[in-house]
Amino acid sequence: PNCIRAPDSAGVANLVLIGLQTTANGEFARLVPGWVGPETAVLTLQNGLGNEDALARLVPAGQVLGGLCLVSLNRTAPGRIRHIDLGTILLGEHGGLPTARTRSLAAVLESAGIPCEVCSDLLHARWRKLVWNIAFNGLGVAGSTGLECVSHGRWQPGQPLGRALTAQDILQTPGWRAIARELMGETIAVATALGHPIDPAHADAELVRTVSMGPYRPSTVIDFELGRPMELDAIFYEPQREARRSGVPTPRLDGLCAVLRSLEAAGARPLV
Repeated sequence: PNCIRAPDSAGVANLVLIGLQTTANGEFARLVPGWVGPETAVLTLQNGLGNEDALARLVPAGQVLGGLCLVSLNRTAPGRIRHIDLGTILLGEHGGLPTARTRSLAAVLESAGIPCEVCSDLLHARWRKLVWNIAFNGLGVAGSTGLECVSHGRWQPGQPLGRALTAQDILQTPGWRAIARELMGETIAVATALGHPIDPAHADAELVRTVSMGPYRPSTVIDFELGRPMELDAIFYEPQREARRSGVPTPRLDGLCAVLRSLEAAGARPLV
């Protein structure tokens, strides 16, 4: 690859592929427009909601695509990735149906050995992934405050923290598993109310699928343990705003977001 430091030194590209964590979305205005011409496709492979909208405020909305990385992996060191499970990209157009461009990009990814599927409703696919991410990323972090704090949606700075939870911890502890299932149900209800219907049985299927991940630590948990910024806005707060817009009550999500906000504001770190 030809590596450069300044986007405007390379000129217009055919494809801009965004793999930033959403905590760096404030850099979009500096990093993205210099690459983009009338035919450039801008594809974001990021978690959560709102990323395509942020890009569409900088470049023409019709040039924006989104992709979901359905994969369990951890970065263990610079340039070193531990692949644990799964590994497919789900690709869709921002605010539209798939086009010849969508299918062409999918074919490019497939030719590189990356399984890729084209979806007809990108927002539906994002909500389906959030069913898992909200529950397991969220409880992985908030679980360090203890079951009582998360159950009541309250944590105060100075209260002791335990260690963050793995996916296996959540599955194998009845109290955590119950809260995870409730969060999943709320997420499905919001998505459905917003016009992206998800079968309620999807939640139980996700719980079963998670068994094969073992003691997996989601990326949000790792960021929490290392004291790095967490992707809270895209994965939790934006879905919460959408829940309020939908009129669907989400007491579990509201309580989870309250605990996450408190931990974030305090700069808290769990036991490791």
